Amino acid sequence: MNAADIMTNDVLTLNAETSVLDAARLMLQHRVSGLPVLDWQGRLVGVLTEGDLLRRTETGTERRRSHWLELLLGPGRAAQDYIHAHARKVGEAMSENVIHVAPDATLEQIVALMEKHHVKRLPVVAGDKMVGIVSRADLLRALVADAEKAPTLPATDEEIRANLLAEIDKQRWAPRAVLRIAVSHGIVELRGTITDERERLALRIAAENIPGVKGVTDHLIFVDPLSGMAIEPDEKK
Repeated sequence: MNAADIMTNDVLTLNAETSVLDAARLMLQHRVSGLPVLDWQGRLVGVLTEGDLLRRTETGTERRRSHWLELLLGPGRAAQDYIHAHARKVGEAMSENVIHVAPDATLEQIVALMEKHHVKRLPVVAGDKMVGIVSRADLLRALVADAEKAPTLPATDEEIRANLLAEIDKQRWAPRAVLRIAVSHGIVELRGTITDERERLALRIAAENIPGVKGVTDHLIFVDPLSGMAIEPDEKK
């Protein structure tokens, strides 16, 4: 799956001449936290987000720096702060350095960019034109759609065990050498030792995601790596 598969095609946009007040009204009306800005040829030139409108003179939140810090940062930074606080047009307040993706960008690449740049949406650009936008909501819809179309296939106990062992073998955190796994009538039984309680939950999740699993029984023993003390699992949980 890539950007073109999950992106929203009908995108609400702004142009640089739109007033900041009208842009804020649009964001509130459509319940979005940011909008792309296009020029008259449909080319992406910026994005206006809630973050660009946080420090505004109307709300008394204009940034105020100490005199010595303004001297240290230079007049350019102070001028930029003034622009964001007083700008009347979208083109004056928007962020021009827009992170975007191509239609064939993978979901892994999209998520990595969102995390790296702390953004909630990425415009999708083909050539010099914006063709859509991918938001976190689009990723959630893809997750749900994929789960709903995935068939639940019957599996034998042997197949469940083999698939679970294959999944565990791929994980560097998994204590494969000290695990004993048995499956009976679709119920997975986990035995062995762990040295971090997070391994317990991760192993349970790995088992629960194997097709055909009906339940998981946890008999894993926690062993403190420093003291060597062993703690039996609470069977009541």
